[in-house]
Formats: sequence, C-alpha cells, structure tokens
Amino acid sequence: MHIPDGYLGPSTYGAFWAAMACAWYVAARRVKKTLRAAQVPLLALGAALSFVVMMFNIPVAGGTTGHATGTTLLAITLGPWAAVIAVSIAVAVQAVLFGDGGITTLGANCFNMAFADAIVSYAVYRLIAGKGPGPSGPYNPPGPSGPYNPAVRHHPDKRTIAASAVAAYAGLNSAALLAAVELGLQTVFYKGADGRPLYCPFPLNVTVPAIMASHLAVFGPVEAAFTALAVAYLGRAYPELLRETRS
Repeated sequence: MHIPDGYLGPSTYGAFWAAMACAWYVAARRVKKTLRAAQVPLLALGAALSFVVMMFNIPVAGGTTGHATGTTLLAITLGPWAAVIAVSIAVAVQAVLFGDGGITTLGANCFNMAFADAIVSYAVYRLIAGKGPGPSGPYNPPGPSGPYNPAVRHHPDKRTIAASAVAAYAGLNSAALLAAVELGLQTVFYKGADGRPLYCPFPLNVTVPAIMASHLAVFGPVEAAFTALAVAYLGRAYPELLRETRS
C-alpha cells in the first residue's frame, strides 16, 4: 500500500499531511497519558515489527504495493494511538532510508496504514471481543508481587483470537481501499490540457479492483493469520498485554 512520489497531486498529499499532523498530535497526547514507562520498549519493538512486516512488498497494479502491516497487533496490545505512532515511524523510515513509499505521499501512507488501519481494526476488535477479561487463568503480571511466572498457564479464549483475525482483515482492507480510491481519484482531480492524467494514470475502475483483489484474497488472510497466531501466543505467555486494551 505504499504510494510512491508522483502519484498524488499537491492538494491531495497536502491534505493528508495536514490530517496526519492532527492525528500525530492527538496520538502523542493520548500515548503520553496512557502508555506506562514499562511499555515504551514495546512501542519501539512494535515499530520494528511493523517495519519488518512491511518490507515484504509485492507490487500490484494501480501504482502501489501489497503487504501486511502488523498494525492490528499493535493496536490490540498497546492501543490504537500507540499503533498510529509506531506504524508511522516504520513507514517514515522506509520512505526516507529505503525509498519504499514517497516523501510527499508520507502523510497519505501514514493515514492509510497507521491511522485508518489502527482505528478500524481496533474498533472491530473491541466490537467482537467485547470488554471481557480476555485470557483465562491466574493473572500474575510482573510487578511488586514478583516476576511473571511462565509456569502458570493461561488460555486465550477463542473469541479473542477470532476477533483479532477479523479485525486484522478489516483493518488492512480498509487501508487498501483508501489507497485505491486516493490513486483512482487523481485522474479526476488532475488532468492536463489534452485531458491526460497528470499524476496517477489509472482510474478508479482499475485501482480499486487491482488493489482490493490482492488484499482481499492474499494479503488480508495473511495479516489475519499472523495476528491471530500472535494473539494466541500472547494470550498464553503475556496475557496482561491483551487485558489492558480491553478494560
């Protein structure tokens, strides 16, 4: 879903830069209030995880790429606003150091993969998983009472795992749909005197089917499976990560 430079017009990418400036401001304030000091390393690890996952890019028709993002897993474990920051960092590093996604389109890419993906997936997750206790079993997180005891078994409920898979699928495809629409609309917004597109040359009837087909059929299921397996593991090993975002 990385949109390269030259595919979005100035007013389009400018609007997304402005939107993400507001989103980053809100995310920073929310994370400052809610993220505990012990979770800061997890935020850094989350950004690294998202970076690695998104490096497995496959070009698709319509002027972009297809891949998983890891955004849903971060939203579930750290909260949606922390996910916005972590994934934005990963997208920015990819654009600046590796040329994966454009600099002018960084705001749009972050809006799609960090903001929209995190908010949509977290909303779907909470809708399906509810406010239940999450993993069953004794709750013994590290703290004043002593270190976390891995010998104590926890059991992630099937509803939580299913919710994470559906949320990941929905979040990724919402981001893909936004990218497809943004690209396709450029042929409407920007045309030369001869009627030819000035930026993305593909209309909506090309970008939407091309991008969505690959994400609905391939990348969405991959993201769902990855997230479900990770949540199943975390529900057993570190259940506090799942409990805190469902309270």
